[in-house]
Amino acid sequence: MSAIAILMDEHRLIERVLGSLETLAVEVESGRPLERPVVADYATFFREFADACHHGKEEDLLFARMVERGFPRESGPIGVMLFEHNVGRQRVAALRGIAEAPGDVGAAERQLFLDSSLEYIPMLRQHIHKEDRILYPMAAKVLVPGELDRLESEFEAFDRQLRQSGALDRLRGTADALAARFRPDSARMAAAGEAGICGV
Repeated sequence: MSAIAILMDEHRLIERVLGSLETLAVEVESGRPLERPVVADYATFFREFADACHHGKEEDLLFARMVERGFPRESGPIGVMLFEHNVGRQRVAALRGIAEAPGDVGAAERQLFLDSSLEYIPMLRQHIHKEDRILYPMAAKVLVPGELDRLESEFEAFDRQLRQSGALDRLRGTADALAARFRPDSARMAAAGEAGICGV
């Protein structure tokens, strides 16, 4: 699998979990009790897979190569992607705070969960769309085949370490469990996808 295909495949998994989180948020808005262990699973997946694993590949490997090819790190498309990564980390940190607090989830925490989730979901969907449709094609144009081959090897080595520790299988299992427990509404997801495309 090519380096770009690896990243896009990870995007599809992240989108599944975003759809699941959206389903949970809608149910919580309708009165479903919010359970800390469930919030913990989402926070763990987004922190360890979407950020440490996926964004780690982008920031430490892909973006670094693009900067070497003349893309500015602090502005332009890479600057925007890095800014959005940081915004996402803030939203996930809020979820983690809720997950780690003691006792039952109170009204203020429910609202924080909803606010953080309902800001994070469309932001990350649009972020993924911009990477798939704009940034990755730019990378494919400016990086020579040898560089893309090296990136592919580096991505595979990155994943090999996670697989050997059991972390990758654990995180993918968490994603599958969340997607199965809180199944996304396909019509709502389609509408959200269309809104994301128009919003780019």
